[in-house]
Amino acid sequence: MIKSIDRCGTASVTFTLPAAVRATRVAICGEWNGWSVGGDVMERVGDVFSLTIVLQAGRAYRFRYLLDGTRWENDWDADAYVRNAFGTDDSVVDLTALATLIPEKAREETTTGAAGRESNIEREAKLVAPPGLAIPDLNGLVPRATASVQPVERLDATYYDTADLRLARSGITLRHRGGEPGPPWTVKLPEDDRASDLVRREIRFEGPVDQVPDVAADLVLASTRSLPLEAVASLTTVRRPVEIRGRDGQLLAEVVDDTVSVSHNQNPTGWFREVEVELHVSGGKGDRVLEAAVSRLIGAGCGAEPPLPKLVRALGEPATRPADVVVPPMPAKATVVDLVRHAAAGAVAQIIHHDPGARLGDDPEDVHKLRVAARRLRSDLHSFAAVLDPAPTAVIRSELGWLGGVVGVVRDTDVLSARLATRLAALPEADAAGVHRLQILLERQAADTRAALQIALRSARYLHLLDSLVDLAAAPPFRKAAGKLTPRTSQRLASKVVQKPWRRVAHAVESLGPDPSDAQLHEVRILAKRSRYAAEAAAPLLRPAATRFAAAVADLQTVLGDHQDTVLAEAWLRNAVVGHPEAVPTVRQLIALEQARRHALRAQWPAVWRKANAKKLHTWA
Repeated sequence: MIKSIDRCGTASVTFTLPAAVRATRVAICGEWNGWSVGGDVMERVGDVFSLTIVLQAGRAYRFRYLLDGTRWENDWDADAYVRNAFGTDDSVVDLTALATLIPEKAREETTTGAAGRESNIEREAKLVAPPGLAIPDLNGLVPRATASVQPVERLDATYYDTADLRLARSGITLRHRGGEPGPPWTVKLPEDDRASDLVRREIRFEGPVDQVPDVAADLVLASTRSLPLEAVASLTTVRRPVEIRGRDGQLLAEVVDDTVSVSHNQNPTGWFREVEVELHVSGGKGDRVLEAAVSRLIGAGCGAEPPLPKLVRALGEPATRPADVVVPPMPAKATVVDLVRHAAAGAVAQIIHHDPGARLGDDPEDVHKLRVAARRLRSDLHSFAAVLDPAPTAVIRSELGWLGGVVGVVRDTDVLSARLATRLAALPEADAAGVHRLQILLERQAADTRAALQIALRSARYLHLLDSLVDLAAAPPFRKAAGKLTPRTSQRLASKVVQKPWRRVAHAVESLGPDPSDAQLHEVRILAKRSRYAAEAAAPLLRPAATRFAAAVADLQTVLGDHQDTVLAEAWLRNAVVGHPEAVPTVRQLIALEQARRHALRAQWPAVWRKANAKKLHTWA
């Protein structure tokens, strides 16, 4: 194996296997890819199979080669061999020694995600600086903090966007910038906007200067969709930085005085000056440093305006136009038409917002919220079918069902992994071989479901759905009769929207015998979820009573959802031991825990049902 490391802490490992193994297809299955059999397929180069993979330094990885999908082979030059749960050996590639070669700053300040990218949360305040501004003394922003002036820097950046500036209008930037350490390509995604500071997630990629990396373009695909990326502006920044450090030498913040020259197609178009305060600490300490720095800079003459990315300031009014999806506020005397517009736009905005996180795959909440938004919108289109044209909404509902299914299997695997981790922690003496077997299965399942999700999110089908959703958010296809609704008639319609699915829940519960099956309780849960979505959608016209009702139905859905989780977990565990007797003792203990939990939930759910069905919660009807 040939190993190398870059300054950001990512190691490139070239794996080779002699062609003497007599195989036509060789895949590398390892801890880094969840032991996936299709993720890392080697290429035949002369008399060897070869593949270079980028891994994180500082740890060792187990792996094996899978030949033609049937035979296992170890690396002939592995760093070590470790016994596995199947009675054979795993090969080991050891990258712990390479960690000592990573620069200290990279180890402290960079969180490296998947191969070839860096990710961190950037929180900064941006202030407008007049031409003659003198940066004030920044010592003592917090007790015993010191300020030190750093060398002047020159940063040359080219920004990419669609012709209609879809990224800039959504608060996203994509750029290539030279003159600073680390990967040169950066995508910044909005996280949270506050009064004086801008919070964005910054993901950096390696790549040549003249071509947007595919992984970076993929990250913003939900916003660009069918339009290509092109260079929209070049910015040259002369930066005068000042480091703010605490009494222990910790870097608290950087205050940078930036003079920015703007050009397009090599033609100068203007310039501006701004001062940024970028935090390097979080929590209360970060808040205090930021507040003190902003206050001192404003006192020196800086202007406090709404924070804007440099590109937006450079491009001016076209970049400040509304995003493709804008959630309209609910008017004081709203109708169902207002309600549908608000709900549809809100759900579409959530899908687009959480799409990049689902692609990155490092926060399960993005997958969860993407699925919830797709399911909620699908439910809302059904609930308000009386005011919507059935033809276009039926197509969108069908496609949302497909999207929810693809995202759902990833979310279900995440939930199962967290659930089993909790259960295993509760076992007094879990068998190591059994635990290892379950971990391998979960890792493989997670890798396979995420691979399927990535394929779906890059498909023409998904991009067409996104275009349809953007059109839906801008102009829902209302029937002509919807324009005649008044606030009073809208309330009556909203009441019917909530009553209908709840009657189905009540009928399903009344049909249950004294000992309902797991499938019957699961059906009640599905109906309860639909009822909850309908109540939450209609609540703005019926609250606060409908809001309290929706909360009670959510409790019912939660209890029955937990019950169904125990059913699915037990089924998964029983399948996991097939052909693997070493896992049986551990699986038996886990199944016992799931059955005990299911028994407790069966005793609990009738009381939750009675609370949701109480007459006092149905006064809105």
